Amino acid sequence: MLTLHSYFRSSAAFRVRIALNLKGLDYDQIPVNLLKGEHRLEAHRRRNPQGLVPVLETEQGSALTQSMAICEYLEERYPEPPLLPESLEARARVRSLALLVACEMHPLNNVSVLGYLTDQLGVDEATKLAWYQHWVAKGFTAFEARLTQEAATGTFCHGDKPTLADVFLVPQVFNAERFNCDLSAYPTLVRTADRCRELPEIEKAAPAAQADAV
Repeated sequence: MLTLHSYFRSSAAFRVRIALNLKGLDYDQIPVNLLKGEHRLEAHRRRNPQGLVPVLETEQGSALTQSMAICEYLEERYPEPPLLPESLEARARVRSLALLVACEMHPLNNVSVLGYLTDQLGVDEATKLAWYQHWVAKGFTAFEARLTQEAATGTFCHGDKPTLADVFLVPQVFNAERFNCDLSAYPTLVRTADRCRELPEIEKAAPAAQADAV
């Protein structure tokens, strides 16, 4: 049995839950409460020296970290149904959309960065929110342009089935909504995310549906 160490509101863990559910895989879930500092405990750091979630423990006994690496593992280990299209060019497009979120947006807006802004640099809440919204707007402007301008866009980010691009988009939209970002300039992106959230596999992965949700 796969075991996912997760926090209900972590967007990285949210991605992995979506991928697991879209693959139809059974998994146990062990909550790691970030607000209580459980990610900093020695037991968790033995699984992931970074002290982050998610961590996926495989049936072979490995502890996998980093959401993209975990999703790629799931794709290779359990290829059906696929989360990457067939052609090399299409796979590169899907990965680039996912990495736009994972590498360009999320690192600037994750909990540790926001905490450093307020706790170490003395930034007030209004300035922190402006920081968050600035980087969301920058990333989503590019994402929206790609969805509207590239012919490969379909019902979902790529074609008519969810791919890793959708897996990474949905949690980022969820976070943007939490931080009151104005998403009116990104109608294609929002419509795509809403279509994804209608899928039972993604609905089941949502933060509010997790046992540790508070």
